[in-house]
Amino acid sequence: MGPSAYPPISAAFCFHWHNLMSTTVRKAVFPVAGLGTRFLPATKVLPKEMLVVVDKPLIQYAVEEAAAAGITEFIFVTSRGKTLVEDHFDHHEELFEALAGRGRLDELEIVRSVVPDGAVFAATRQAQPLGLGHAVWCARDLVGDEPFAVILPDDLVKSETPCLQQMMDAYADKGGNLVAVVDVPREQTNRYGILETASDDGGEGSLVEITGLVEKPTPEEAPSTLSVIGRYILQPDIFALLERGERGAGGEIQLTDAMARLIGAQPLHGLRYRGRRFDCGSKVGYVAANAAFALDTPDLSVRIEAELRDLLETAQRGAPDGAQGN
Repeated sequence: MGPSAYPPISAAFCFHWHNLMSTTVRKAVFPVAGLGTRFLPATKVLPKEMLVVVDKPLIQYAVEEAAAAGITEFIFVTSRGKTLVEDHFDHHEELFEALAGRGRLDELEIVRSVVPDGAVFAATRQAQPLGLGHAVWCARDLVGDEPFAVILPDDLVKSETPCLQQMMDAYADKGGNLVAVVDVPREQTNRYGILETASDDGGEGSLVEITGLVEKPTPEEAPSTLSVIGRYILQPDIFALLERGERGAGGEIQLTDAMARLIGAQPLHGLRYRGRRFDCGSKVGYVAANAAFALDTPDLSVRIEAELRDLLETAQRGAPDGAQGN
């Protein structure tokens, strides 16, 4: 993908957006081409999106969140070695027959529910690891000329109302482009896309008017500590900007850079969603997510809580590895 000419944003461009702002969001893009190097050797063969939290892979949590928000078309942007992600959502008649034949109807229902009713799945390849913006651009032909969602499975959000559904509700009112946002420690701003804001009351569930976006700024240069997480609702006009192939932080094509260029032509808001986000791209976040979701699982919660208490008490006593508590 090479640079191409891009005309100045015009009134026609804004009119194009105005006609799209009320269009229903039907499609979601799942960028799943990353190598998952922070989880080696587990991810040497296993895609990181297939790492399990309690009893479901991360990608399934992401697909379920999208389906609960009304998404019917699911687009995976994959790379070499990621066929397990697609296989997980494929029909598995031999497994169905085996479970039915053994009378294991509960398990049969579980595996059948992996694919949401009426769902359509598609996949496209990201041939080169050129960044999130490039991954989203790779889905352009499958998305077409309509607004779409982007979900990063690494960001697992535990909430009463699914995070994307909260965003859909806000999008129905505001239109334009919308991202989920959360405050991060200032010393971690160089890991995230950080916002400049015009208004922000800081309340959970509130909308933030965004006036600028900076990808991975140093703590000293960060305009705030408000960060974009892996949830987006975008207008298709973003593809024309990503088409330019301009490199940003890390020498990659950054989605936040293209979004920043749309500010002024299209509204951009951040939603302080209700819920807790777990960064399952990190070992700490992944372990914490397993604990949190296990504690919320009825047949596991009591035993998991007891195990966690025992582990903490043992650690506080400084008992050697493998020692049993009293």
